Amino acid sequence: MNGWDARLAWRTFNLNWFPIAALGAALLLAIARTDFSLEPVAFGLAAAVALALTLIAYTHAFARAQAADPKLIFWLGTTAQVILVTAIVGPLSYIANALDWPLQDQTLLLIDRAMGLNPEPIAAFVNDHRWLAKCFETGYGFIKWPLLGVPIILAMTLRLIRLQQFILALNIALAVTIVISIFVPAIGTYYGLNLSPPERFPFINSSIYAAQLRDILSLRDGSLRQLELFKLAGIVSFPSFHAASAVLYMWALWPVWGFRSAAIGINVLMIAATPVIGAHYIIDVIAGVAVAAGSILLTKHLFRIHASRSAAGAEASSSAKTIPQLALGQS
Repeated sequence: MNGWDARLAWRTFNLNWFPIAALGAALLLAIARTDFSLEPVAFGLAAAVALALTLIAYTHAFARAQAADPKLIFWLGTTAQVILVTAIVGPLSYIANALDWPLQDQTLLLIDRAMGLNPEPIAAFVNDHRWLAKCFETGYGFIKWPLLGVPIILAMTLRLIRLQQFILALNIALAVTIVISIFVPAIGTYYGLNLSPPERFPFINSSIYAAQLRDILSLRDGSLRQLELFKLAGIVSFPSFHAASAVLYMWALWPVWGFRSAAIGINVLMIAATPVIGAHYIIDVIAGVAVAAGSILLTKHLFRIHASRSAAGAEASSSAKTIPQLALGQS
């Protein structure tokens, strides 16, 4: 691959495997030290797809060398990283939330009310406007597609460095979210309000909340110990990873002018839908935005260090090649 950006992106891509490996090691250690088990077929399928994409990317990179297509390499390679890290953090979030720390729903509800943002009137307003409830239901589901769409868009537009920064920021945000959720476990607003959403808000789709309620209670009473990847729900309330991912998606696509407006519109809708469809407290959303912002800032800081070291190494290598050539010319 030619070009400073492509070479720097390639080095960063290789380094991005380390946080994924660390999360994977944490998952294996957690399974080994607890009574949890991981259903092998679904996880194995996800890992196999990630491995296949990785092999294609590396084979093309090494076989074609300078003629390798960076679009193909980074699209397939970063897609593999996204698939693998999401397959890891799903089960890891379940194990983390089985540690049985006291639920913090009442504390989070109190904070919301102190800010003047009571979740019950908000949900009632959405329920009374069916079109808004439908829009929120659609918007909340947007979290999945950008995970695969962002690598395609950034790779095809040759925003290779931004793509690697996005992957690193995503890994940091996922790790931070899981760690925080251990100490601030919660089920959701409807649980905190002690109400049944199908009865109180019949026009709001509460199936996502029902799944997290079921799984969190099963984790805490010990009845859920076999984790099936494709059946796992999003059970982390604080901080909201829906809010964090929305900020990450907007930041990732900001340099691509043709997608900027769409990214803002879709992800703002996803953030707005999070308290209602995901039953998140408003403070969950604020914390999720803060996690994303912190992850982006840390990523930029780490990347500046990495880029400066790479530049220094390239300059030293260039000098080492030039000095013998000058000496040869003078002899």
